[in-house]
Amino acid sequence: MIRLENVSVTYAHEDCIFNAVDRVDLEVKEGEFFGIVGTSGAGKSTLVRTINLLERPTSGKIYIADKEITNLKGKDLSLLRQSIGMIFQHFNLIKNATVFDNVAFALKASNTPKPAIRPKVIELIALVGLEKYEHKYPNDLSGGQKQRVAIARALANSPKILLCDEATSALDPDNTKEVMHSLIKIRKTYPLTVVFITHQMEVAKSLFDRVAVMSQGRIVECGSTYQVFSKPKSAEAQKLLERSLSFALPFEIKQHIGELYRLIFKEECAYEPIIAEISRKFGVELSIIAGNIEYINNKPLGSLVVSLRRDLDEKMKSDVLFYLKEKAFVSTYKEM
Repeated sequence: MIRLENVSVTYAHEDCIFNAVDRVDLEVKEGEFFGIVGTSGAGKSTLVRTINLLERPTSGKIYIADKEITNLKGKDLSLLRQSIGMIFQHFNLIKNATVFDNVAFALKASNTPKPAIRPKVIELIALVGLEKYEHKYPNDLSGGQKQRVAIARALANSPKILLCDEATSALDPDNTKEVMHSLIKIRKTYPLTVVFITHQMEVAKSLFDRVAVMSQGRIVECGSTYQVFSKPKSAEAQKLLERSLSFALPFEIKQHIGELYRLIFKEECAYEPIIAEISRKFGVELSIIAGNIEYINNKPLGSLVVSLRRDLDEKMKSDVLFYLKEKAFVSTYKEM
């Protein structure tokens, strides 16, 4: 559905050249929920905006459904953008227009026949769960409700692609869940390909089929969401995972524990009594500091933070860690 070949976006500032996007190759399959994650300044927003040419590549080629679009202009570009919906972090709603009129605006702008507008708007408002808010104004809505109006508007012209630029980052957890629920519902209703950029790892785990990790304008890792979160290969992916699972330990606890390790267990290993096995096999007790099991792409992913005693000799510690690494992805735990 979407293919980027060696795409770069370069800005010149005085004597400095800045590569916001640096030679990116990327392919998004039809019907896929594809995520792009990374820290602020990684190039995520610039990259996603090249897909509808809000940002034109300095070099490289972009294909939609095997048709190169890189140099489209005028009417051809307008037609392309009608087939690509986009939602932003800050909603961009018309403040003095009702929910109905905000959604209808997109249909009027594309010269939809007047008799077809009302039934389409009602359908979309219902799809995002705002049936009772048709006559409300943006100032009467929560952040999540505003974003759901923006989603309905983005879907007005039945796009084949939906681009989401940090669509949940301005929302609190409850509103974020509302928006995610709407997108999951839409996925079951519309034949839609979604490219969603975020720095929120909980959103990535819940929504994406595959994910690309960006750093300094480049794709440093790409794979199934489960694979990237269960065994991250790049340093950037490992940092993102650590941040999403990080928590602060009280000083009183730090005084009484040894070295901390994070264990990530995949699939069937998520259910195995690994800690009990360590105790039986090595006669070593591991203290569990934190842990949980979550599901990504309907597969279990277990995580534990454990402590090894300070007085454990190096040979025994090495043997325990070697055994753990056969069962899990192991890393030293660091508070962020």
